[in-house]
Amino acid sequence: MPMSKAASARVARRIATAAAYGGGGLSLLGGAAVGLLFTEAQLAKRKIGGSDDEPPPADGLYGSAFAGQQHGRRIRLGFLGDSTAAGQGVQRPRQTPGALLASALAAVAERPVELRNVALPGAQSDDLERQVTLLLSEHDLDMAPDVCVIMIGANDVTHRMPPSRAVRLLSDAVARLRTAGCEVVVGTCPDLGSIEPVGQPLRWVARRLSRQLAAAQTIAVVEEGGRTVSLGDLLGPEFAAHPSELFGPDNYHPSAEGYATAAMAVLPTLCAALGLWPTEDERPDAARRESILPVARAAAEAVAEGGTEVTGVRGPWALLKHRRRRRLPPAEDVTTPREEAV
Repeated sequence: MPMSKAASARVARRIATAAAYGGGGLSLLGGAAVGLLFTEAQLAKRKIGGSDDEPPPADGLYGSAFAGQQHGRRIRLGFLGDSTAAGQGVQRPRQTPGALLASALAAVAERPVELRNVALPGAQSDDLERQVTLLLSEHDLDMAPDVCVIMIGANDVTHRMPPSRAVRLLSDAVARLRTAGCEVVVGTCPDLGSIEPVGQPLRWVARRLSRQLAAAQTIAVVEEGGRTVSLGDLLGPEFAAHPSELFGPDNYHPSAEGYATAAMAVLPTLCAALGLWPTEDERPDAARRESILPVARAAAEAVAEGGTEVTGVRGPWALLKHRRRRRLPPAEDVTTPREEAV
């Protein structure tokens, strides 16, 4: 039976509180259930093709046509997280989520966008410290990224990392980036119950654990001054309805169309974080079911409807937004630093 939003909010707050105070998290499953899930997971792994292919490198400059125009300096975009953030499962750099968002951001801002992606396939939240260090060590504080996108959480669930630890690690990463002057947008944990080869009861448990982690991530990120976009419910039904189109050849990672679906949901929040959206869009629109809620309730509402943004407004309150998605412009090929110098 699905959890009510009030119950989801309580669970998310308990996980986030445990993260803040060093608790061990929630023990949701008994020993017998864990054994059953382990068996189901092994069967699912045999059906999922898997991939050892390296994601195509997409670092470089996007929107180079704007480089000679007087619209301001280039925007620096950082990307962190796991294989989804890295773009595993596609063959061309312009198909990765980082490239898709860099191209779209350049078109909206009419400024070139420099992408640096330090995401690592297989990464769990305990790799974020290394990724943040790598991203920030390449710049002094005046040259840190203007905005960073983080996509993390799936491997925390599949590797059974205590949710409070996963959330604490994400919170620490967001805090470091915010201290360095970066805006931060987090695509919260995806819906692992949408993976086609996963059967019941593993599918139900995977979906529940994914949503609990996503809600707790939302609370932690908002409290550190970042914004979140829920990806789980957004991608779940669409992937289930069109698995051959939105999953890649390994039946696990998104296809180019799947990554475009996720990028289209993140783009409005990315633009809002940089002040590129009209200011009137920053107020709740009751006609679009937007409102200001306690942050835990906003987190629970967000995971129930994909593509929902949550951002802090004051004290324990958060703004819940259902931003209008815009179709992405055609993604461009990256200009490498060597090509830029020619």
